[in-house]
Amino acid sequence: MTQGATKFISQVQALCGPEHREWGEIFAATYADTLQNALVADGAERIFVLTGDIPAMWQRDSTAQMRPYLVPAQTDPELADVIEKVINRQMFNMALDPYANAFNQSANGAGWQTDDTEMGPWIWERKYELDSLCYPAQLAYLFWKNTGRTSHFNAQFEKAIAAMVKVIRQEQDHAHSPYHFHRGEERPEDTLVEGVGRPVVQTGLSWNGFRPSDDACVYGYLIPSNLFAVEVLRHLAEIYETVLHKPAEAHEFVALADEIGTAVRQYGMTKNAAGEAIYAYEVDGGSNQLLMDDANVPNLLSLPYLGAVGADDPTYQATRRTILSPENPYYYAGSYGAGLGSPHTPAQCIWPIALAVQGLTQADRAEKERLLDLLASTTAGTQRMHESFNVEDPSQFTREWFSWANMMFCELVMDYFDLRVIQ
Repeated sequence: MTQGATKFISQVQALCGPEHREWGEIFAATYADTLQNALVADGAERIFVLTGDIPAMWQRDSTAQMRPYLVPAQTDPELADVIEKVINRQMFNMALDPYANAFNQSANGAGWQTDDTEMGPWIWERKYELDSLCYPAQLAYLFWKNTGRTSHFNAQFEKAIAAMVKVIRQEQDHAHSPYHFHRGEERPEDTLVEGVGRPVVQTGLSWNGFRPSDDACVYGYLIPSNLFAVEVLRHLAEIYETVLHKPAEAHEFVALADEIGTAVRQYGMTKNAAGEAIYAYEVDGGSNQLLMDDANVPNLLSLPYLGAVGADDPTYQATRRTILSPENPYYYAGSYGAGLGSPHTPAQCIWPIALAVQGLTQADRAEKERLLDLLASTTAGTQRMHESFNVEDPSQFTREWFSWANMMFCELVMDYFDLRVIQ
């Protein structure tokens, strides 16, 4: 723990006061937990981030785990050092293999080494997820905006970003992709059809093998991740133009963002039961669209949180109404709450991550308070967020220690008190 982080915890607890004492207790426990228990030194310049009860580092999770620390890092150089070392490790991971989603602390050969794909000893899992490329790039951008630092925009960063952009472009033409993945397990969500996924039509969208849940996509164009990529590519263009003074690369990133954004508007839409135009969750570029949302971020619900669309955008609002209703097959409601679940977890289980995002993507302070009360009352006495809990019995939950969910709760508490990341 740094002095700045300790001071920040005290500040937030004071804001919670006796009225929201339980929020403050959970915030103090979870905000400290990630710093104290999830971070592992990796040499002098890198830090490895455990996802929680799995001894691996996810590119997506580690970004979300670090994001709430950006606020005190604005004035705490020691905490900023921690985040920069995490970014350095993320960029090492991405440059090593941009198709991998999770990595080992060292080249120890742990993880799914029996998967039929191009595995290596550093890789825990090689499920290709577009958001695994976007999240570290977003953290690097937000770190710059919140601390003013640019030292992390180094040679390793440029190498990683070059690998990232190459893959995004390659997967606009998935039929000629070098990527394949097959896992010989009974659970079909853990593998790709024929090792490459169902066919897609080339549209300008970028293909995605697996969802943020690590479950296989039904259709290969995951719209939330494509919209997230558009936003992140524009962030990269700003970095390369303003900091690195490489306008050619900046122009390339903007052009790619424009291609994907245009394709989303043309191919990434569907209609709800009321006939309103909404974002599809997945499409194949042809006649198939999937109307649903999954609790894992990036999802359709999280688009304003990621900066991909405005919260007041009419299409987003129509999409939000649809996915937070029984029209979404993974929306569950019960005695202890209602929200988004996932095919990754049992039916009737909703995710604290999604409840936090539901609060972070709307402005009504009373609704934020309701959701924080709901989250605080469904920890089954652990004072920790879980992956999911049953809407009829919160003592039935998945994952005892899930750092990403803990930090999403922290971010919603911070948001309630107007303590927000500069974007």
